[in-house]
Amino acid sequence: MTLEGTNTWLLAEPGAPRCVVVDPGPDDDGHLRALLSTAQADGHRVALVLLTHGHPDHAAGARRFAELAGVRVRALDPAHRLGDEGLADGAVVTVDGLELQVVGTPGHTADSLCFLLPADGGLLTGDTVLGRGSTVVAHPDGRLGDYLASLQRLSSLAADGTVRRVLPGHGPVLEDPVGALDGYLAHRRERLAQVADAVRAGARTPRAVVELVYADVDRALWPAAEMSVRAQLEYLGAL
Repeated sequence: MTLEGTNTWLLAEPGAPRCVVVDPGPDDDGHLRALLSTAQADGHRVALVLLTHGHPDHAAGARRFAELAGVRVRALDPAHRLGDEGLADGAVVTVDGLELQVVGTPGHTADSLCFLLPADGGLLTGDTVLGRGSTVVAHPDGRLGDYLASLQRLSSLAADGTVRRVLPGHGPVLEDPVGALDGYLAHRRERLAQVADAVRAGARTPRAVVELVYADVDRALWPAAEMSVRAQLEYLGAL
């Protein structure tokens, strides 16, 4: 589900005294202390923690890490914040010359955000776009209509050159954002067609659809597939 694990991003301008940490990851004290030590070894104090969304593999360790570093946590969902200041689409976060623009991308979850680094065209995507494979639309919190709109928005940013590489929450960096996002949209269209065909063939439950559409997928991933199927059925008006 998490590929090689969750990518935590430490962001700073060259020579700047402070950095921003995006998605500290799971609540594992050894991991969090190693993360803080890495920032300090690079000559940075941590200024702030940002979250792409609240899933535990990205956010469960945020509060503890923020306490270790003595900083705040900013997120869209108030439940995951430490401090009063949140995040919203269009907000700009600046720390010692570093600029991140918040891009609202609901769909994987209702609180999913991306962070654009306009200086070099990097886009931190959390689970909205992965470095390999496709993501889960986590019904009922996630909604496929929102997710498709978010992908279209990111595709437009890639097409006009605003986004020049994708820095995902899992997997490797993607140097062809246009191709990656075109592939994501094509995959969703293909899956929607397959789900619609399964319903026409008589599948009446999400599980039945999964058994037809995801027959070639490792069964360990079927629970996640079922969440995505529920989102697709809702989108198609068949749930």
